Amino acid sequence: MNRQRAQQILDNFAGRRIIVLGDLMLDEFIWGEVRRISPEAPVPVVEVRRETWNLGGAGNVVSNLLELGAKAFPVGIVGDDQAAALMRDRFVERGAEVGGIVTDASRPTTRKTRIVAHSQQMVRADREDRSPINADVEDALIAAFDDLLAEAVAVIISDYDKGVLTPRILRHAIETAQSRRKIVCLDPKIKNFPVYAGVDVITPNAHEAERASGIEITGDASLARAAHRIREMLGCGNVLITRGEHGVSLLDRAGTMTHIPAVAREVYDVTGAGDTVIATLTLALAAGAELDEASILANHAAGVVVGKIGTATVSCAELSAALQDRS
Repeated sequence: MNRQRAQQILDNFAGRRIIVLGDLMLDEFIWGEVRRISPEAPVPVVEVRRETWNLGGAGNVVSNLLELGAKAFPVGIVGDDQAAALMRDRFVERGAEVGGIVTDASRPTTRKTRIVAHSQQMVRADREDRSPINADVEDALIAAFDDLLAEAVAVIISDYDKGVLTPRILRHAIETAQSRRKIVCLDPKIKNFPVYAGVDVITPNAHEAERASGIEITGDASLARAAHRIREMLGCGNVLITRGEHGVSLLDRAGTMTHIPAVAREVYDVTGAGDTVIATLTLALAAGAELDEASILANHAAGVVVGKIGTATVSCAELSAALQDRS
C-alpha cells in the first residue's frame, strides 16, 4: 500500500459511526517513585505523585476510534458508583455518545488500578463482578444496541469476559448487524468462542488462537492451520491473529494467509494494543479499505501505542507519520 492510498483511507475516517459493544472498564493509574523498602514487609514503598483515569476495555476501543476521527457509540454497563461517574465524564470529554451505557446497580463498575513507578508497573488491583448480567439488563442493552444500529456503519464487539456479553447478547448483536449489512469485527475471549459464529473478522491473539483451535502454534505452518480451524469452527469471513513482536497474520475469505511483520521501534507497554488493532481495522474497513490494507494500518497503529506507557491511543497524525517513516 503506497502513501497516497494510505492517506486516502485515513482521510475517510472522519465521522464514521461505529458501535462498540462490550465490557467497559475504568483504568486507574497511580504514578510514583520508589525510594525505600517497607519495614512492614519486603515490598517497595511507592511515593504517589499523581493519579490518572482512562477508559479501558471496550472503552479504550471507543477512545481509539474517537482519536482517529470516528463517531463512537459505547454500549455496555456500569455500576452506580464513583467509577461510573468518572467513566461517563471521560466519555463525554472525548465526545462519545453515552446513551448506550446502562447502569446496573447490583454490580460494581469494572475498575483496574495499576501502580506504576519509574515507568514500571508494580502491581494491579481489580474490582469487578464477572457473573453474567441478568435478563432485565440484557433487555436494556439489546434495546440500546438496536436504537443505535440504524445510524452505524460497523459494530465492534469487545469481549473481556466480564459478564456483559452473554450468549443472548452476542447472538442478537451479530445476527441483527449482519441482517442490516453492517461490518462486524470481534475481539474474542475463549469462554464465548462458540457463540461468535458469522462475524466478518475475528482478532484473537496467538494464545487465544491456540486454545480455540486446539493447535499449538510453533511457526507459520501451524499458525495457518489454527487460523483455518477457527474459520471452519465459526463460519466467519476472516481471521486476524495478533502476534505481539511478530506482527499480525491474516487469513482472508479466499484462504490466503498473509504475515505482516511488527513495526514498533520500542515496546514500553502492550496494554490495550489489541483495542487499537480492532478499532483501526474496523474503522479502515468502514472507510473503504480492503482487508489487507486495513490490517496493515492496524498493525502500524499498534506499533505506535506499544511505544507509550499506560492505556494509550493513536491519532491519525501519528498513524500517518508512522506510515511515512516505513515507506
